[in-house]
Amino acid sequence: MAALGGWMLRLVFRGILLVRHPRPIHPHGVALAGHVRWLPGAVPAGIDWVDRPPAGNVQEAVARLSRSAGTPDPFPDVIGLAIRFDTPKRPADLELASTGFGFPSRFWLAPHRSPSKARLTTLLPYRGATGPVLIAARTIAPLGLPSTLDDVAAKLDGAPWRLRLYHAGPRGPWHAFATVELAPVAGSRDSPLRFDASRHLLPGAGMYRWVRQLRDPSYELVQD
Repeated sequence: MAALGGWMLRLVFRGILLVRHPRPIHPHGVALAGHVRWLPGAVPAGIDWVDRPPAGNVQEAVARLSRSAGTPDPFPDVIGLAIRFDTPKRPADLELASTGFGFPSRFWLAPHRSPSKARLTTLLPYRGATGPVLIAARTIAPLGLPSTLDDVAAKLDGAPWRLRLYHAGPRGPWHAFATVELAPVAGSRDSPLRFDASRHLLPGAGMYRWVRQLRDPSYELVQD
């Protein structure tokens, strides 16, 4: 069933590519850079990247904030935030989209106008050592980010975007484990940087076969 869903998504993406190339979704974005800092005493997740922070508890990161369908302001859209972490052995990507935060709402997309109002999650779980693991982010500050990407970049020129990172099981509570700070970089609009959480897995995380079957056909189409 997941394989069938994956190929159906690929057909949808192929159709969108005919009119929107090279990015059928998240066509415009703002490039950001900063770091992630782990919190002491966090509840273990069963994923090394969460449970075994690097020396100094800090890791560099680059990111891209986008609106999924590219709807014009003031209409809401699914907010996307992709973050690439500079891990010791290789880069690792975390792809988040605006969803609910409870159960089952953490498993469906939720449009928002402002990125700071959105709860951002992986939507699909990683395979951890002790079971499925979802990763999420919520804004700490500033709380009033505007809806347009250009205005977001201007707003963050004065102070970084600070988010709290969480992990949870499919039904369980969210546990905070780190804080991310991100600020715009020069020439931040429409960065060519691409992310793929399947090819660049978080250290110690696995991906369920059904998740790969669902996501990989469409991702391979737009990444090539």
